Amino acid sequence: MTLLATPGQTVGPFFHYGLPYEGDRDLVPPGSPGSVALRGQVFDGAGGGVQDALVEIWQTRPDGTVAHSPGSLRRDGWAFTGFGRASTGRDGQYAFSTLVPGPSEPGKAAFFAVTVFARGLLHRLFTRAYVPGDGAELAADPLLSSLPAERRQTLIAARGERGFVFDIHLQGARETVFLRFPGH
Repeated sequence: MTLLATPGQTVGPFFHYGLPYEGDRDLVPPGSPGSVALRGQVFDGAGGGVQDALVEIWQTRPDGTVAHSPGSLRRDGWAFTGFGRASTGRDGQYAFSTLVPGPSEPGKAAFFAVTVFARGLLHRLFTRAYVPGDGAELAADPLLSSLPAERRQTLIAARGERGFVFDIHLQGARETVFLRFPGH
């Protein structure tokens, strides 16, 4: 029997009911000391909100260290694991309650590592949401400084009410810079 290759298939739509779990978007309880919001919207190429997308973040603690605490899938209300997952609503909006990450190394800017899953995508997309602030740190960051100046802004979150706003554009003139990792 000869097996033939078949084309890849897209995922979804099932994120909003297949993958959420209690506290998935709350890396820390909302309103707790030091908590901030990271929120935004996922947009398609025509500028419409992408419903039923899934946004995941990974981040360092405020001191720049990587959390090694278990409990991302069963939140206990106090252990900070550095991981969160939020599905988008009908308008493509997502939100997290988290802490401000610190830079993982001297000379690098602090960021949230972001992954996007959505119908129509054959593979997940990787990007970063840099914390706005110190212009010198952002200018010296190796990844940001490797990009054309006009593309850097797609990776820098904006200050928003009680935290940050990071919109993700999957296509189009304002397309977010996405990253490719070896083996991906």
